[in-house]
Amino acid sequence: MTTATTRSTSASPTPHQVWIRARGVLLALLVLVAAGIALAATRSGDQHGRLDPRSADRYGSRAVAELLKDRGVSVRVVTTLQAATSAAGPDTTLLVAAPNLLTPHQQNVLGGMTADRGGRTVLVAAGPTSVGALAPGVRAKSSAPVSTRAPQCSLDAALQAGDAETGGIRYASDGLDTLACYPADGLPSLLMLEQPASGDTVLLGSPDLLYNDRLDKDGNASLALQLLGSRPHLVWYLPSLNDPSAADSSGGKDTGTGGDSTEGESGFLALIPSGWLWGTLQLALAAVLAAIWRARRLGPVVAERLPVAIRASESTEGRARLQRKANARDRAAEALRNATRTRLAPLVGVSPRDAHSPATLLPAVSARRDPGGTDLRQLLFGSAPSDDTALVLLADQLDTLEREVRTS
Repeated sequence: MTTATTRSTSASPTPHQVWIRARGVLLALLVLVAAGIALAATRSGDQHGRLDPRSADRYGSRAVAELLKDRGVSVRVVTTLQAATSAAGPDTTLLVAAPNLLTPHQQNVLGGMTADRGGRTVLVAAGPTSVGALAPGVRAKSSAPVSTRAPQCSLDAALQAGDAETGGIRYASDGLDTLACYPADGLPSLLMLEQPASGDTVLLGSPDLLYNDRLDKDGNASLALQLLGSRPHLVWYLPSLNDPSAADSSGGKDTGTGGDSTEGESGFLALIPSGWLWGTLQLALAAVLAAIWRARRLGPVVAERLPVAIRASESTEGRARLQRKANARDRAAEALRNATRTRLAPLVGVSPRDAHSPATLLPAVSARRDPGGTDLRQLLFGSAPSDDTALVLLADQLDTLEREVRTS
């Protein structure tokens, strides 16, 4: 029983060749990783996300949080529903930064909690997917552009602030005790539901007046401080994908048609910035182009018909250089041995058909040369040389053998 052994040939790239080919790509990846780490290190201290009271960038809300702290209001950031519900109370303002990203189960739990514990709840840009559960009786209408508007209501906070940059989602209510302020096209962009037994709920159609770069415009700062600073404690709820309650649909009041699952998927996709989706598409396209580029690389050396007539010496030298560049010593040695066997066969009376048969050629050649010389089998049918020096020695030995046979 013979065991087939796997041996690398000249067509198989050596580790050194793999390193030569891959070092450019690896260097580019290293530069990208280093640039990403440096960028993250330089910007991570000030950026956390939109409406994040820890973020100092233009869309963060660190400025209003610092002003509230200066006025004695404690600001606490939470990212889970459990933390938000446990921290809420009659002396607390709960700000929900992105109510539309909550699952139906989370909305139902949060809506029931705010109705029982009092205090104030501020919903920022609550749309049709969330306003029904968090503010029953209120309907979200189409958005209006954010611009400077007058209060046009009797809410003390709005009257003291005066004109402010409002807009976004507009709201309508039927049969509720509300204060409708900053109307846009006939519907308010700020709506307060007054519920003495369970506190009050403020619906703010747009988050613009809470951003760092908009806080100093018109009466934005005054309106923000009065809406968020009416209680000694402020809980800033930023919904997170890491919240275990996002995967729990047991409390959802669904109709049995799989509504919770669909809403959960929409909320997850909404949490992914559009730039990341475009970036992923571009990376996939780059990977396909790289695969096509690598697939078109030259393969192993193959024999083909030359388009023009050139000297045999030039062709031999060119092919030899290609084989040397590829470290194809096995192919070069086989070419030398094959040519030698072909020339020796007629000299020793062997037909061209049997020129490459050891059983036929070796006895005939042995009879025409002096005994005690080089091992003919190893010389004519042996293994590939281990280095270039051995290859040169093989060529010299083949020439010597052919010369001996011709002169014998």
